[in-house]
Amino acid sequence: MVTDPTLLTRKNRNEPNRNPDKTVKISRITRRSGGYTLMEMILVLAIISLLIGMGTYLMTDVFGDAKLGKAKADVQAISTSLIRYETICGMLPSTEQGIEALVRRPGGSPQPKSWKQFLKEAGLNDPWGRPYGYRYPGRFNTDSYDVYSLGQDGQEGTEDDIGNW
Repeated sequence: MVTDPTLLTRKNRNEPNRNPDKTVKISRITRRSGGYTLMEMILVLAIISLLIGMGTYLMTDVFGDAKLGKAKADVQAISTSLIRYETICGMLPSTEQGIEALVRRPGGSPQPKSWKQFLKEAGLNDPWGRPYGYRYPGRFNTDSYDVYSLGQDGQEGTEDDIGNW
């Protein structure tokens, strides 16, 4: 506690200090109460970084599930369009014609009797940016066709492949 009233009410800062030890104590008190310590700032930054890291990890998993769901829905939509193609055109496109035959009149043979567009071109790539695969006759569905995505890894024959089988 400061007992010298001149230290607290000093108007001219150039006045000599009557008791330097007490002045130092007062300045330390005012300096500490003016802001946060370095350790407090580091702790807050560490907590914020931890929360951002956890949020990023959880959101990556959510987006991965969303891409998987979209690929499954796209494979189903392409399969439905192929059934409509077969009904209207009287046949399925060959492997060489591929699912592009759902977007543009196919070249090569066999040529369909009649043709119309069944899909928009935007529907030909999977969520990872690669084209969907098509085989007729299928390797997994030997009596019909295979429509598939190579999944996130882009490798055929791995667990993450998504198909109509």
